[in-house]
Amino acid sequence: MNWAEFEGELARRRGAGSPVQFWWRDDDAGAVSPELKKLIQLSKKSDVPLALAVVPEAAEAELFKLLHARVTVVQHGTDHRNRAAKGEKKTEYPAGEPMESALARIVDGLGRLRAFAGKRFLPVLAPPWNRVRADLLKKLPAIGIRGVSVYGPRKSAEPAPELRQVNTHVDIVAWRRGRHFIGESEALALALKNLSNDEPVGWLTHHAVHDAAAWKFLERLFTLRGVRWLSAAEAFSYTPAAHG
Repeated sequence: MNWAEFEGELARRRGAGSPVQFWWRDDDAGAVSPELKKLIQLSKKSDVPLALAVVPEAAEAELFKLLHARVTVVQHGTDHRNRAAKGEKKTEYPAGEPMESALARIVDGLGRLRAFAGKRFLPVLAPPWNRVRADLLKKLPAIGIRGVSVYGPRKSAEPAPELRQVNTHVDIVAWRRGRHFIGESEALALALKNLSNDEPVGWLTHHAVHDAAAWKFLERLFTLRGVRWLSAAEAFSYTPAAHG
């Protein structure tokens, strides 16, 4: 798929009364780096809202001084440490960890980011490696988490009472193929595949590993016309599901 084909599909949907909504999440923020500065500047220049997933224990105070009005901070775990048991996929929240330990760690991270980011913080958990144990989800609202974001089409907009789920769908990094940009055709095809989901299409980036092609793609993506880019606050605006 190329840009012309993708833009044609966007125009078709717009003409049919189904305008496309996107949102953007970038993971693994913490220390200030040239790549992070470039990311934030790109958001400002393009006027595209950015949900910056920050690792609380890695966060530097200087990071929060760089943020502009279109950047929202969400919580990327607490320490981004892989606690998976042997044979389990990478996760900060393994099935064998006591629930109390996982919750205490999330609460600690929540407090750190609230103190650092203030009003720019949205209590949404974007777990490292996009994995979180299912039984943990129903506990999150009680500790102040109002949203969760992983990768792939969601099964439910409300996986637990008072918890909103809005996922990402297009990771532009080819993690198993050298960590380079996945390519224009693959990225656009993934986005097209997810246009019919019941949620905005989420673009997932990782500023620390972007190559020149990835940055170039994002610059082009952000020039698309007729697309509404949602802020994290808009994407996670909580409306209780109807029951009964």
